[in-house]
Amino acid sequence: MLMTTIIGLILAFVFIGLGMLLKGVSVEALANPAAFLIIFGGTLSALFVAFPLSEIKKFPILLKIALFEPKLPTEKEVIATIVEWSIVARTEGVLALEEIADSIEDPFLKNGLEMIVDGSDRDQMEEILLDELEATSERHKVGSLLFSQAGMYAPTLGVLGAVVGLVAALGNLQDMDKLGHSIAAAFIATLLGIFSGYVLWHPISNKLKRISKKEQDVKIMMIEGLLAIQDGLSPKVIERKLSVYLPSRARLKQEEKTSEEAEAA
Repeated sequence: MLMTTIIGLILAFVFIGLGMLLKGVSVEALANPAAFLIIFGGTLSALFVAFPLSEIKKFPILLKIALFEPKLPTEKEVIATIVEWSIVARTEGVLALEEIADSIEDPFLKNGLEMIVDGSDRDQMEEILLDELEATSERHKVGSLLFSQAGMYAPTLGVLGAVVGLVAALGNLQDMDKLGHSIAAAFIATLLGIFSGYVLWHPISNKLKRISKKEQDVKIMMIEGLLAIQDGLSPKVIERKLSVYLPSRARLKQEEKTSEEAEAA
């Protein structure tokens, strides 16, 4: 389980906090409930206006995905799995894959393998899997959009909070000490708006997009492999076919490993 998002957030708080101290900004200045209310409450309110409740309910789940980054199978793991299944299909027959399908937890792979066992038409199988991939991609786009929109609203609300604070400061024009304190407090909202927008919401949106892209790439490999099994291609051909998805250096290592195994056999 990767947690680069959490590491990044910790570093952001540390570096920005140290920068504020070096600039002579008191940490006590951040104790501004009105600024937090305007920024975070206002951002939440804007999201309720912009999105239906069914999508806003996914916010905690999406946040968990971004923070803990679910582990996805690597390209090498996908190749090894598909090649293993192709060997079973060629040596024991396609029906032998039914037992494997029953033990698979990934619903996408399970669906594809079951269609092979059922003898589904190749074109129909490809269409169903690609449609499922596209539907998943659209759901992921909505999730990342939720955070990117929050990242747009927060800085603007920071300006609104600053204006509200300055209006309050105008009531202390005759007291210079209170005036200076009020002006400083007014810009806390701007600080929180920019920080939450460009250190929290936009980066989390980008992380969700990257996770989605990785999942799509892996599933495209799965589709290619399942269709190759459906076509009855040999394990060696399937391995070469799927190796094109590997980076060049990893591909060379994979070819060297295959050559060594062939010589040993």
